[in-house]
Amino acid sequence: MPRITIDKLKPGMKLAKPVTNQNGLVMLAEDTDLTTTLIEKISDLDIAGVYIKGMTQPDMPKEEMLANLDQRFKHVENEPYMDVIKQALQKHIEGLYD
Repeated sequence: MPRITIDKLKPGMKLAKPVTNQNGLVMLAEDTDLTTTLIEKISDLDIAGVYIKGMTQPDMPKEEMLANLDQRFKHVENEPYMDVIKQALQKHIEGLYD
């Protein structure tokens, strides 16, 4: 059950957890199917993200995501701890596409 940002919500997605306001009041229940109107209302609540049922695939192809990772770590590839971090990120990215 991934947590995604509001800007990535699409009609038809289903909430995996309730959406609450700042006071903890449930605004939308778990299992609610999102519509354009509901997405706008969630956006108005100033919430960073919500939990959605099912796995969502990243928007970027895996090869491109791994190439971006290589590019970001290019200047620190001789640093031992940075290699550990890069390997962990690479494993995570590959897991997103399984």
